[in-house]
Amino acid sequence: MEFRYYSPSDILKPYIKHYYIFESSADVSFEDTVFPGGDMEVIFNLGKGIWESSVDNTFQKTPQIELWGQITKPLAIRSTGKHTMLGIRFLTHSVSCFLQDEISLFNNQVSDLSDIMGNPVKILHGQLLETNTSSERITLIENFLINRLVRNEKRTPRIDKVASILTSIKKDTEESNISTIASRHGMTTRYLHKLVYQHTGLSPKSFTKIRRFQHSLKLVAKNDQPFTSIAYDCGYFDQAHFIREFKSFTGVTPSAYLENKFPVNKIFPQ
Repeated sequence: MEFRYYSPSDILKPYIKHYYIFESSADVSFEDTVFPGGDMEVIFNLGKGIWESSVDNTFQKTPQIELWGQITKPLAIRSTGKHTMLGIRFLTHSVSCFLQDEISLFNNQVSDLSDIMGNPVKILHGQLLETNTSSERITLIENFLINRLVRNEKRTPRIDKVASILTSIKKDTEESNISTIASRHGMTTRYLHKLVYQHTGLSPKSFTKIRRFQHSLKLVAKNDQPFTSIAYDCGYFDQAHFIREFKSFTGVTPSAYLENKFPVNKIFPQ
């Protein structure tokens, strides 16, 4: 397996966390669970392998061009065959820069981006299949995204406002302070919740919980301190609160997580 990150150009850095290319030459099958990460992704499948995700407890094949909505609970997936994948990981607020739809519509599912964007993204997928080098593929992706960004530039001020709100929430994670953050940004608390949910698919509370969970997940994976310390380091009330929330996002306790293998969460770290 080979996994490589690529940084976006300066014009896209406010919107794109990174690109990645994943290649697997081993023809293997496995099942796994995807955990909430707080960001959305687009994945172009360029190989012959098959990915499936669970929909109503039934596995369904994912499309060739995947839009991963916000995952707020464990999502079961499985893989068969060899893969070549090019992924775009967006910053939490930024998918709204490239899509016209309300982002929450895509929560907890893998949608077909060609149904949403139509022919332009189908053409891009065809160009990626015909291109062999990583640098050329990244250039094609960047040109496509910049064009979409320019077309949706009227939406940018509102999306930048959401980014600023999320920055404030990161600095002040106490839910009771949301009203103060709203006042600071010149809006009501109700409008702040609506604006954030509309453009990220997450409520401010969910955003904070997922960020806290992701921090705890990294500490658990290191396995070099007791769960009590992790709980307090991450801002949980106590160890029981930490374990309960960890299980709600993963389907397993921290101890069970350490005992099991989760290939996708190791291949695609947040």
